[in-house]
Amino acid sequence: RLCSGAAAPQKLPLSCHKVPLFQKLLGKTFLASLPGKCHLPSGLRSGQPRAGTFKHMKALTVLVWEWPSKQVPDFSRDVCLEQYGIAGCRLSTERRLLSQADVVVFLHTTLPWGRDKLPRDRPHGQSWVWVSLESPTNTRALAGWNHTFNWVMTYRRDSDIFMPYGKLVPNQSATVSIPTKTNLVSWVISNYHRTQKRAEVYKNLSRYLHVNIYGKAAKKPLCKDCLLPTTSKSKFYLAFENSIHQDYITEKLWRNSLLAGTVPVVLGPPRANYEQFIPADSFIHVDDFSSLADLATFLKTMNSSRYRQFFAWQKGYSVKLYTDWRERICTICATYPHLPQGRLYPDLQGWFNT
Repeated sequence: RLCSGAAAPQKLPLSCHKVPLFQKLLGKTFLASLPGKCHLPSGLRSGQPRAGTFKHMKALTVLVWEWPSKQVPDFSRDVCLEQYGIAGCRLSTERRLLSQADVVVFLHTTLPWGRDKLPRDRPHGQSWVWVSLESPTNTRALAGWNHTFNWVMTYRRDSDIFMPYGKLVPNQSATVSIPTKTNLVSWVISNYHRTQKRAEVYKNLSRYLHVNIYGKAAKKPLCKDCLLPTTSKSKFYLAFENSIHQDYITEKLWRNSLLAGTVPVVLGPPRANYEQFIPADSFIHVDDFSSLADLATFLKTMNSSRYRQFFAWQKGYSVKLYTDWRERICTICATYPHLPQGRLYPDLQGWFNT
C-alpha cells in the first residue's frame, strides 16, 4: 500500500520522539517536532547540514523544472559543495536532463495549469518534489495535483524537507546589541487587505498608539538596503502574518524584526508554536493581552530594563535567514538519504490544509 490515509503519505520507519520546546542553553535542540510525529535529526531538519557530511554512491542530479526568478544562477560549478558544504549534489534547470535526474523540483508558483503540461512518465526511482513557501490561504489549485508528488518541501516542520524562513543558530561569541531607538512601533506592509486579520488588528491598535508604516501599501516603499536600518529604529515591530497557520512564521519575524534588532509583536499561530522556534521571552504575542488597549499600554509604558530582557537570546544565538533558492534546493541532497521512497501524496490539498 503506497499511502496511509487520505491526506498524509505513509512514512518510512524513523525513530519517533518528542523534542522539547526551545531550550535556552547552548547545544540544545530548539526545533520541536509536532507531537507524536517522526522527525529527522536536527542537523537535517534545520535546513543547515554540516559541511562535508552528506555523500552519496553517486552524485545526485536535481532538476529544477522552472527557476523561481528570471535570473537563473550559473550551475556549471559545484554550488552545493562550494557554498554550503553539501557534496554529491548537481543542480540544473536543463530539462533535457529529465531522464537523468534523480529528483525534479516543482515550485507551486511556477506550476503550469494542468497535470498534462508536465512529463507524462518519469524514470524509475525518480522523485518529484512540490515546493511552496506560501500558506494554504494563499495557495490555490492544489486539487489537480493528487498522486503527483513524492515529497513536499515547505515551511512546515512535518514536511519531508523542512524549509523555514529563518532560525536561531548557536553563536558563543554573540553579544547583546540593541540599536538606537527613535520611535515606538513600525510596520512594513506591501499588500494591505481590509479583510485580513492583521488589517483589523492594526486599525484597532492604532487608536491607542502611533504606528510608523512603510512599504508599498503605505506608499512609502523601502529600498532593499533601507529596510533593516529603518525598522531597527523602532522599539517594536509588528510582525503580522498575512494569514494564520501552523508554523507559518515568515521573514516578518526573522528579518524585519529579530535581525533588525527590534522586539517583534507577533500575530500568527499560537504562542506555543512560536516558542518552538524562538525563546518565550524574545517576543510579544497579540494574544497575550485581553485587549489591544492593554497591549498598547504595555508597549508605551515599558521601562528600559524590561525592554532589554527581550534581547537575552542574543547572548547565545544569532539569526540565520534562508533567502537563497540555491541553498534551499541543495538541502534536498542533504536530506535525500533519509527520505521515504516509493510513495505519492494522494491528497496534496488535504495534507496542506490540515
